[in-house]
Order: sequence, then structure tokens, then C-alpha cells
Amino acid sequence: MLALGIDPGSAICGYGFVSHVDGKLVAKSFGVITTSPKARMQDRLLKIHTELDALIKTFQPQVMGIEKLFFGKNATTAIPVGQARGVVLLCAAQNDLDVLEITPNEVKQSITGYGGATKDQVIFMVTKLLHLPEPPKPDDAADALAISIAAACEANSLARRNLLATT
Repeated sequence: MLALGIDPGSAICGYGFVSHVDGKLVAKSFGVITTSPKARMQDRLLKIHTELDALIKTFQPQVMGIEKLFFGKNATTAIPVGQARGVVLLCAAQNDLDVLEITPNEVKQSITGYGGATKDQVIFMVTKLLHLPEPPKPDDAADALAISIAAACEANSLARRNLLATT
């Protein structure tokens, strides 16, 4: 199963594709979609949609994991992130992808075994789990890979439960 993880953002939208190969997790591709802060918001969102749609059509993942929107202290930042997240969800629907929404703590728990892990601990474990020669850069891509790993694990768990329920 190939899972796509998305760390949504209107300036930087991280993506990561992870699959299971011979019992190991493998990063197929990862990176970021960047937009200019000088561009109109509708143009930034269109760029995210266009590039993400092309990635989905190229790699054809079976599931998408996306970070649940978290309203921290800065609601101003949450609005453009929410807009980018909406475009990502639209892209998933247009490509008939199952979507798993995952909280940051669930991602940390899945990757490190501890929901309160630091960003450095998550990046360290992503690097180890995917057998990467160096930590993925930028952090948005590393976060997307972590989300992809968590989504792949959750999707496999759901598939096993569904299989058991039908036998």
C-alpha cells in the first residue's frame, strides 16, 4: 500500500509518499510545494491543487493522511492553513482517495511511541524508519513523511480489522 502524507500550509505544503517493500517502510518521494507570499491567495491555492493533483496521478497512492487542523495561539495562521487543507481534501476527493485525519499527537505516538515527542525526535525516527541517509529537509517534508507513516500504519490496521470482521 502506498500512503501519501500531507502537512498542509499555504506557503509551504509538505508531501511524502511511503510504502511497504519487503517488510520495510520506503520513502518513494517527498518534498514541498511552495508558493509566493506575494501571490494572490487564490493563485497560491491553485498552485497547491495543480501540483498535488499531478503528484497523486503520478504515484497513485491508495490512502492520504492529513494533519488535523489545530488551533493554537495564532488563529491568523490557522485560516490560510485551513484554506490549503481544504484544497488538499478537494484534491483527494477528485482522485477518489481515502483520507485519514490524524492529530499531531497521534502522528508522534505512531512514529516514536510517545505522543509528546519533540520535532527532533520525530525527524530522527522518520530518518531511521525510512532508512534515509540524512534527515529529510525541510521540516515540512519530514512532517509529511511522518504523517504518511502514521496513515500507512492506520490503513493497514483498518484493513486487518475489516478482513477479520468478514471472516
